[in-house]
Amino acid sequence: MKRRRVDPLAAAARCATLGEWLAFAEKLYAREKIALGQVATNAHDEALYLLLRTLALPLESDARVLARRLTARERSAVGNVLRRRVLERVPAAYLTREAWLGEHRFYVDERVIIPRSYFLEIIPQQLDAWLPAGKKVERVADVCTGSGCLAILLAHHFPSARVDACDLSAEALAVAKINVREHGFARRIRLFASDVFDAVPPASYDVILSNPPYEPSALVDAQAPEFAAEPRIAHDGGRDGLAIIRKLLRQARPRLQPHGLVAIEAGGLRAAIDREFAAFEPHWLHTEDGSDCVVLFQAARLK
Repeated sequence: MKRRRVDPLAAAARCATLGEWLAFAEKLYAREKIALGQVATNAHDEALYLLLRTLALPLESDARVLARRLTARERSAVGNVLRRRVLERVPAAYLTREAWLGEHRFYVDERVIIPRSYFLEIIPQQLDAWLPAGKKVERVADVCTGSGCLAILLAHHFPSARVDACDLSAEALAVAKINVREHGFARRIRLFASDVFDAVPPASYDVILSNPPYEPSALVDAQAPEFAAEPRIAHDGGRDGLAIIRKLLRQARPRLQPHGLVAIEAGGLRAAIDREFAAFEPHWLHTEDGSDCVVLFQAARLK
């Protein structure tokens, strides 16, 4: 006879305060081997975020909130959201319908990959150093925009620039439209349904930026459930992960200003890119965690 699995949330009945629920959630995450990295890199931070959002408490709440005793209705709500996160493996951002990049909040749902990008630090800290001093950036592009988050970061950073953002997925563009409107950039950001630049009108860009699908197909096949819940089109970069990057670099050449640059977040493809595109002199930008997975190409080298 097949043994029935004990409900892993049964022990939660003993949890009275938010702190007790948080400690229980952390143990639950560890026991069920929950994949992280979409909202936070550790179980404490993600579970705390999820609990605070479920209870409509400020994310800036101090430690005293952990002593707060939950009502029966609140305990039910918290139990339900943990059940969906831990047992159904629904990503936390899909449960809360939001994701954050720094101070910026974005609407997300299952139509888009959950925003997370090293461009959050690269755009404000390093891009300007690669552009001519004093040159006003007038036109930028975000390829594979997904939720529109990076196009919006570009619009914030380059306040005089027009931003073209494209994606092959019509569903993703519907989400991007929501975010562009909520951030007040409907007049500066144009959205295009396009496979890279195929359907984007000719333009001359100062900066082309992309966080494209770059995982090899075999790795996508073996993803954890949380990442498999995201649109496959946002992960799958073809057999070797380079399919979109090859097309992007080819199409970027005639679309760059002489001083222009292309910056691409490329995951674990550094060796492959250095080997295949050595003639373009790829330069890898340093990131705070040392992953250094954003590569930059200058227009002069591409031509």
